Amino acid sequence: MNRNPFITNGYAGAEYFCDRVNETETIVRLLTNQNNVALISPRRMGKTDLIRHCLNQSEIKEDYYTFEVDIYSTGSLNDFINMLGKAVLETLRTKGRAVWEGFLKVLSSVRSEISFDINGNPVWGLGIGNIVNPAITLSEIFIYLQNADKPCIVAIDEFQQILKYPDGEKVEAALRTHIQRCSNANFIFSGSHRHLMSGMFVTPSRPFYQSVTIINLHAIEQAKYLEFCKDKFLAAGKQLDDSVVDVIYKRFNSTTMYLQKVMNILFSLTPEGARCTVDMIDTAVDTLLNLASDAYETILSQMPEKQRNLFLAISAEGQAASISGGQFVRKYRLISSSSVLSAAKGLLDKDFITQDKGVYSTYDLFFVEWLRMKKMI
Repeated sequence: MNRNPFITNGYAGAEYFCDRVNETETIVRLLTNQNNVALISPRRMGKTDLIRHCLNQSEIKEDYYTFEVDIYSTGSLNDFINMLGKAVLETLRTKGRAVWEGFLKVLSSVRSEISFDINGNPVWGLGIGNIVNPAITLSEIFIYLQNADKPCIVAIDEFQQILKYPDGEKVEAALRTHIQRCSNANFIFSGSHRHLMSGMFVTPSRPFYQSVTIINLHAIEQAKYLEFCKDKFLAAGKQLDDSVVDVIYKRFNSTTMYLQKVMNILFSLTPEGARCTVDMIDTAVDTLLNLASDAYETILSQMPEKQRNLFLAISAEGQAASISGGQFVRKYRLISSSSVLSAAKGLLDKDFITQDKGVYSTYDLFFVEWLRMKKMI
């Protein structure tokens, strides 16, 4: 069976990865020359897959231990340590007993909480409350990184999340101290909140000031993505009109995840020997929206009324500036400027909307499409 080449869930190897040649070369060169990197872009632009693609390059894959940690769901230092420790152990357990034993030897503070599966391999099964002294456990993990038998690369996704911890400033300072002292490891800090991430690395008073090379990830060039799509269709004995990519590229703001999801459906709708045309796009998008419809209905019904009204207004506007201004408030019949600001904070905290340089927009472009389909905006 031929695999659908438009991958929508994770990294599947270089064969299915589109372009990012310059970005990959830059990141790999920086990491292999002992630099730390901050990778910043809006969500769904392909940061995580780019990182995995970089870590999969031979000069890193063969000579480094690489650890990936997604801290988006964490809310405290304990959570962070839990995620980091688990990522390290899950990687090392595939490298052989001598390697993972080296990690367990330094984890004296939580070693008794490590269990073993039927094959005798260690399992990180720590729950809430098992990390009694997080400062000590964090120090132990960094002791391992410093003394590992290979250099290490640690990729921390959604790094700005540490700012939401109750003691975020202390965590930021503690991590910077550990990282500064760890000469055997380099770090990739990726994040989707541009103003938060930039603030951490370019503000002189912050611990991470000038400690990284910042890379702002932009959209894949349309011409490169068109070439990629046409090659994949051709390899499967199918044809693709250039205008298809042009339409979806503009419709979904050149955002990688949405392009891939739509192309995945279009590929599946195009029989071998046939041609994919523009008039198939609405069918593909409607298929995706219908699959997500129940989830969107639930999300909308659970939003407080003020947040829901503002969410609909921002979605209708597309790019909404001066949302607390009288013109915007009157246009969308919102209650008041103060209630708008309060609702915006709630929507930002839940990642339903994003804000960049005072302009607000809805994170999920499919959600906006669904609202239009349901004639709610």
